[in-house]
Amino acid sequence: MERIKKALEKARRERMAGKSTEPAETPQVDIRPEAEQNIHYTKTRVIHPDPHQLKEKRIISAIGPGQEMDAYRMLRTKVLQRLRQNGWNSFAVTSATAGEGKTLTAINLAISLAMEVNHTVLLVDFDLRRPSIHKYFGFKPEKGISDFITKGEALGNILVNPGIERLVLLPGNQSFINSSEMLSSPKIVSLVEELKTRYPSRIVIFDLPPLLSSDDALAFSPHVDAMLLVIEEGKVTEAELQTAAEITEDMELLGSVLNKSTAHMQDYYS
Repeated sequence: MERIKKALEKARRERMAGKSTEPAETPQVDIRPEAEQNIHYTKTRVIHPDPHQLKEKRIISAIGPGQEMDAYRMLRTKVLQRLRQNGWNSFAVTSATAGEGKTLTAINLAISLAMEVNHTVLLVDFDLRRPSIHKYFGFKPEKGISDFITKGEALGNILVNPGIERLVLLPGNQSFINSSEMLSSPKIVSLVEELKTRYPSRIVIFDLPPLLSSDDALAFSPHVDAMLLVIEEGKVTEAELQTAAEITEDMELLGSVLNKSTAHMQDYYS
């Protein structure tokens, strides 16, 4: 509980200060041609989302420069620093309760990370009960992770590029009642290991259900390097935060994101 409170307080102070922590020179990670060259998708399905719909859904690739973009750049820098310090290349995004913005945070952070030319990003929809990443981009998956699990569909037939270079989505398309069992099944564990190790320059992000809605995040946590916790200011109760802290006590915590904060950065831009 104490470490989550400290992380939230730190996030609140940084937001109020409005100062970017972007270093003058970004440390380099392992580079492969996949990351450093222009990518041409041949097998992966490529879509071109409606910019107006992306803007309506608050996707930063359609919003353009401004406070939202700067906030995710700051988050990107902090995430990259933690990943590099620990030699990690994967993390999961979750929240304490539903509706705190964890999926939108995962999407915008993935886009921000993909804007760096040193690596590619794979965003995986592992909210198996309520897959929703595809809805933010305005498309219906022809195939999803359920087809891989139940039908043995090749992964290459499921992946989607949402018109953003160096970003690929592994979408969901059907819900599973027994989602926690699925996430800890040998097939999924093997898939996750493959996703994390195939390309050294790839960062893999998993969108998971909220901590208090099911045991999915707890069941999946041993298979990912760290967790990023999204908390909406003013929404989560003290009791819910306490329970979330107990659940994440033995997990590697990448950090906490304070969403919908009442603090603004207007003074920084005036």
